[in-house]
Amino acid sequence: MAGKEFVFSIFQYSIIPIFHCFPPGPRCPLGQIKMEKTTNQDIQARQETLSRLFWKRFRKNKLALLGGVIVLALFVVAVCAPWISPYDPGQIEIRRVLEEPSAKHLLGTDSLGRDVLSRMIWGSRISLLVGFVAVGIASLIGIFLGSLAGYYGGWTDDLIMRFVDIMLCFPTFFLILAVIAFLEPSIWNIMIVIGVTGWMGVARLVRAEFLTLKERDYAVAEKALGARDFRIIFRHILPNALAPVLVAATLGVAGAILTESALSFLGIGVQPPTPSWGNILTAGKDNIEIAWWLSLYPGLAILITVLGYNLLGEGIRDSIDPRLK
Repeated sequence: MAGKEFVFSIFQYSIIPIFHCFPPGPRCPLGQIKMEKTTNQDIQARQETLSRLFWKRFRKNKLALLGGVIVLALFVVAVCAPWISPYDPGQIEIRRVLEEPSAKHLLGTDSLGRDVLSRMIWGSRISLLVGFVAVGIASLIGIFLGSLAGYYGGWTDDLIMRFVDIMLCFPTFFLILAVIAFLEPSIWNIMIVIGVTGWMGVARLVRAEFLTLKERDYAVAEKALGARDFRIIFRHILPNALAPVLVAATLGVAGAILTESALSFLGIGVQPPTPSWGNILTAGKDNIEIAWWLSLYPGLAILITVLGYNLLGEGIRDSIDPRLK
């Protein structure tokens, strides 16, 4: 009996644990590889399905498509300005001062005889440059501060959000006017000031997304595995929080273009002879009774551009999340 008990103890404590190291079924190493491969395929298929679903919803929104066409047309005009502009935007012709629209000058001339169409084509470059750079600055600041506030919470969240509240207390346009008053009017100063004073909405959106996403399983698992906060924030959580930022950025471009036009109209934005839709409007203000085209066409350009970006932004928002309709 003692011999049998000895053999049984060897079998129990030596042989059986070996089989536990290789459990049957999908839990074995080969099963794990197969399951991971299937999971990756499922994720890729799901991403393709979401992309197709987004495009399907977006195509059904006719106004969004119209906004996209307007934005694309404006981009093409701005890029091709040197080739499609009929005249040099700075060319002065004293004999053709304030000419009405004609076959030679389709949108007329200004008070110095410069072709209005050429100046508007080159002015579209200024509008796009100001819009994208200013929104880029605002988005970077908002994403960084919103990520910190949403991920860490506590006193970090309180400090950043109270600063956001203080910034929102001041009317944005008047805050820009106050800052511009101490700086030399230039296109770069305008872009920086618009960007630095327009990040609060993006920060709030990113913070709200982070408050939800940081509790998801993948974020909790990364933290449990010892991943650094920088990796969790910018590699795992932030890519999933960028959808509302894209919508806000699209709408923000329209606001930046409108702000730049208003500043140029007041004479503290883009300075002549650099063409801008705002300073063309300023010239039209002084001659509105005898040169109506100087006010009409730049105003229409601003209206159509802002409308196009707003329609595109709302279409992207509705396509990403139909519940927001």
